[in-house]
Amino acid sequence: MKPYLAIFRLRFINGLQYRSAALAGMATQFAWGFMEILAFAAFYKANPAAFPMEFSHTVSYIWLQQAFLALFMVWFFEGEIFDSITTGNIAYELARPIDLYGRWFSQTAANRVAKAVLRSLPILLVAALVPAPYRLSLPPAAGQFILFLISVLLSLGVVVSFSMLIYITTVYTLSAAGGRLIAAALADFLAGAIIPLPFFPQPFRAIAEVLPFAAMQNMPLRIYSGNIAGRAALWGIGIQIFWLAVLTLFGRVMMKKALGKVVVQGG
Repeated sequence: MKPYLAIFRLRFINGLQYRSAALAGMATQFAWGFMEILAFAAFYKANPAAFPMEFSHTVSYIWLQQAFLALFMVWFFEGEIFDSITTGNIAYELARPIDLYGRWFSQTAANRVAKAVLRSLPILLVAALVPAPYRLSLPPAAGQFILFLISVLLSLGVVVSFSMLIYITTVYTLSAAGGRLIAAALADFLAGAIIPLPFFPQPFRAIAEVLPFAAMQNMPLRIYSGNIAGRAALWGIGIQIFWLAVLTLFGRVMMKKALGKVVVQGG
């Protein structure tokens, strides 16, 4: 465990150096968040009762989505990992006395957390100060906030374990482009990054809510707002634990088989 914690710490500290990129990202996320909220507001004014989430819940969902974008968005892939596979530098990775899956997992998680730390606090502060009804609301109860924090950590684990499958697939394809595009588009849509899952029509929503993508940003953001509470929140966290375990186990099996086929040429 110590080597992985050391990798996490080093990658996290390294990620905190990119402040200019964080400022640019915050500006983009502020603009996108306001645009999304204003678009939803126009629809809610027509008939608020026609929507499955209260407007305040939707507003909180969008602000938190933008604040923690780096934690939840699957398309934040690690280019360094893809390069190590396609250039053959993975040979150096395999020579190190450390589990490659654990190394990549720790590296990916650390970089995501570093990006989120740099961007989240300013966005949350501004979102809490804008006029109602466009303001970020507080959770309905302290217990709900604790469940939200637990769900965020599990969501990060599910996102990273899913990303690991894309990295491992590249060992077979030797090209990251196709897999990245398909995974990003599919995961963003089914995780509620485009519109929250409650807005999906039945029975498509029922199917989407049992897929691993629903255990990503969908769960913590709806728990925070109170859209999912009580036993439903605990059940949702249980689903996150299940998918984290399944994806991690499947990823390790894939990694073992992929490394058995690795051939590094050159001198």
